[in-house]
Amino acid sequence: MFFVISKTLGIMLMPTNLMIELGVLGVILLATRFRRLGRRLMIVSLVLLAICAWSPLGKLLIYPLETRFPAWDASKGAPDGIIVLGGPLDADLSAAHGRAVITAAGDRIVSAAVLAHRYPNARLLYTGGSANLLSNDAKEADYAADMFEGLGIARTRLLMERSSRNTLENAEFSKAMVNPKPGERWLLVTSAFHMPRAVGLFRKAGFAVEAYPVDWKLGKGSDIFIFSNIAEDGLSYTDPAVREWMGLIAYRLAGKTDAFLPGPGPK
Repeated sequence: MFFVISKTLGIMLMPTNLMIELGVLGVILLATRFRRLGRRLMIVSLVLLAICAWSPLGKLLIYPLETRFPAWDASKGAPDGIIVLGGPLDADLSAAHGRAVITAAGDRIVSAAVLAHRYPNARLLYTGGSANLLSNDAKEADYAADMFEGLGIARTRLLMERSSRNTLENAEFSKAMVNPKPGERWLLVTSAFHMPRAVGLFRKAGFAVEAYPVDWKLGKGSDIFIFSNIAEDGLSYTDPAVREWMGLIAYRLAGKTDAFLPGPGPK
């Protein structure tokens, strides 16, 4: 049920979709006796679009997520394993073209491959099935294995978890597959803005992981107030940031995490 809600109501509430929905509803209402409300909805839609596209709103929302976890401290020694969260590969496009197709967050795969070469005794787990509401046989993990092998990682070191549909299942299914032993250290590789929610879910699943954030969208805090005159840039920050904050709220209310905004500490 949680997955279905996230793929229906959650998607509808994304800023870009919500603004389009308000605008379309406004246009429809123009042909009814509620035309005044229709005009107001159209104005609201345009104003919200301008704010999300051209203001620092998206960057203000995403910056505290990206800076929640510091860079991993390599002085602690070699990890026992590396977990890469799915998302970079489009399973359907990969199936259609017969090869791995990266559409987003490719830094997760590149960074994991670098880590795997640096620590040759560490196992590498890729967790990702299909995030589609109506799933099919195309799974991310099936194509990730070939990609990592092509990057020089021996297949004998790879663990492929292909059933998970979201981050909650990434955590639960990874824990079941790996069954980490006391004292083992596993790195969690995912986008920096996604790390708080991911770490919170892994902790709740009983899988202690060390954050290895990658795929940053911002550099320094001063980047927040760099004005962008390209609407696509503004929306590229706002949508993922709102999705993460909504996820943090939803998972905390549902008891799936032990803290609203998980951080480097025990919770």
